Amino acid sequence: MGTSSTNDLKNGMVLNLDGQLWTVIWFQHHKPGKGNTVVRSKLKHVLSGKVVDKTFNSDTKVETANVDRREMQYLYHDGASFVFMDTATYDQLNIPDDVVGDAKDYLLENALATVALHEENPLYIDLPASVELEVTYTEPGLQGDRSTGGTKPATVETGLQIQVPLFIVTGERVKVDTRTGEYLGRVS
Repeated sequence: MGTSSTNDLKNGMVLNLDGQLWTVIWFQHHKPGKGNTVVRSKLKHVLSGKVVDKTFNSDTKVETANVDRREMQYLYHDGASFVFMDTATYDQLNIPDDVVGDAKDYLLENALATVALHEENPLYIDLPASVELEVTYTEPGLQGDRSTGGTKPATVETGLQIQVPLFIVTGERVKVDTRTGEYLGRVS
C-alpha cells in the first residue's frame, strides 16, 4: 500500500478506498469557473465489477493498492478450489471457487489465464477474449434447417450450455466468447 495524489491518477491504477479496491477506468481534471480544481473519475470495483463516478478535490491523498497480475496455467479442480501454477516460478496456488466464479465455464486443464493478486490473495481471473471448446452434446439439426438462421442448445466440454447454429454437431470444436458465452464460430 502506498499513497498518491489525485493529480497522479492513471487508468488501470488500483485505489484502496475505505478498505475496498477500485480500478481507475477514466479520469479528468476539471477547473470550474470559481473554486478549486477537482478530479472526476470512473472507478470499477475490483471484485463486484460495479462502476461508480467519484469526484476528488485536486491534490487529495488516496491510498493505492499494489495488484500483481500474473500469467498462470490452470491445472485441475481439487473439489474445493481451482489449482493454478505460476508460469514464471512454477509455484502452485489454490483459488477458491467463488473467486473463479463464471470463469470456470471456460477453463480447460493447461489453459492460461491472468490471475490478479493483492497481498498474495487472489482477487479475480482474466480469461482470453475467446476459447475453443468441444461440443459434447447437441441434438442433430434437421435436414433443410441449414439455410435458416436458427440456433439450438449445445453442451461444451466444461459443462457450459450455449446456443449454436443448427449445423453444429457433437464432437465439433467451436469458439466461444468468454465475456458473453456467445458462439463465435467453428474451429477447423
